Amino acid sequence: MNLQGKRAAIVTLGCKVNQYETDAMYGMLKEAGVTMVDPKEAADIYIVNTCSVTNMAERKSRQMLHRAKKKNPDVVVVAVGCYAQVGKEELSKDTNIDLIIGNNKKKDLIHILEEHMGEKESAAESIEVIDIAHDQEYESLHVEQLKEHTRAYIKVQDGCNQFCSYCIIPYARGRVRSRKMEEVLEEITNLTKHGCQEFVITGIHVTSYGKDLGDVTLIDLLEEIAKIPEVKRIRLGSLEPGFITKDTLDRLSKMESFCPHFHLSLQSGCDSVLKRMNRKYTTQDIREKCKAIREHFQYPALTTDIIVGFPGETEEEFEETRKFLEEIDLYEMHVFKYSIRKGTKAADMKPQINDQIKAKRSNVLLEMSKQHQKEFETKQLGMVKEVLIEEKMHGKDHYYTGHTKEYIKVALYSEEPLENKIVKVKLRQILDDGYVLAEC
Repeated sequence: MNLQGKRAAIVTLGCKVNQYETDAMYGMLKEAGVTMVDPKEAADIYIVNTCSVTNMAERKSRQMLHRAKKKNPDVVVVAVGCYAQVGKEELSKDTNIDLIIGNNKKKDLIHILEEHMGEKESAAESIEVIDIAHDQEYESLHVEQLKEHTRAYIKVQDGCNQFCSYCIIPYARGRVRSRKMEEVLEEITNLTKHGCQEFVITGIHVTSYGKDLGDVTLIDLLEEIAKIPEVKRIRLGSLEPGFITKDTLDRLSKMESFCPHFHLSLQSGCDSVLKRMNRKYTTQDIREKCKAIREHFQYPALTTDIIVGFPGETEEEFEETRKFLEEIDLYEMHVFKYSIRKGTKAADMKPQINDQIKAKRSNVLLEMSKQHQKEFETKQLGMVKEVLIEEKMHGKDHYYTGHTKEYIKVALYSEEPLENKIVKVKLRQILDDGYVLAEC
């Protein structure tokens, strides 16, 4: 069946990789003649790009899938992505879902939809999920054009070989698979023609890029991207600390377009907890990495993810984490309360920490993060920074918002249109709503 004239909506849950894959599916549907609509509008096809990183993410995925059928019983409801991959048995029992498409099958979305909708009168639920653990092929998805023209997420890698004890992702995404460098460069070059100036290089375990290719690494790829004249900014997604070496930092510091924003995925600041998590570094490693970054860049933004209330985390272990994070003085911390994820080793670890203790520990670190963020931004008041203007500020005439290379959120007054321009500004004042006020 031809999809020409059909209406489709996509809801995206989860990480930047999911956002990239949604952008690719959006383009595939438009190319097939499908009209893309807001998820609140009536549609013939409703796709949820699901997340499986926590039980809560799976619950939200199910809620989104159910919502579509309630609005329109005739809509074709499609579950794609990580939860579709690891939860196919559970989803297959759900009569609200018509299609289940796992990872490494999203590239076949149009063919699967055409086949299913062509047989709709007699079609039963269809499951398109492969054994991803044994699939060595990188799923070839491409983004041709974006709704947003300033910043683009570029997926260069899929899968993970780490098997952290709390994480389901290796089972949802399979082993490390890298995208060919020439494909990445071609996609970025094309997107610059549509106005994109900043590129966020991302993957499930992006620092593993090239390990399956043999003759290329992530830093090699970044250097090639930096040679494209229209690329004004290169930003990295979440980094494993092992990526930070003297050689890597030397090479990054020579790239004019590189944004000195390092999101180091720590998870804990206590060595005994890191060991139970099956993380492959120590707090001393992190200490040295932070010092090395600050030696290579004048005002780098160091951010991280932290899990509180991991199974068995004692008050003493949490206090170790708190003191360590105070010491390394990060710009911002994303704090997550540990939640049990069925199918992982940590789900069976004892004792599990109660929710009240998790909430208390989370609040302590969030307050610290707020304070560190304010201190980092205060130090830069009066400095001249380049800001990539992204959009007009909602409800404020002549105010624009954007980010510095360090990812400081900036608000700026201008009577001239500034969308998608890089402007030099002076940082003036920290506002209460998370922005720093600047002036040209």
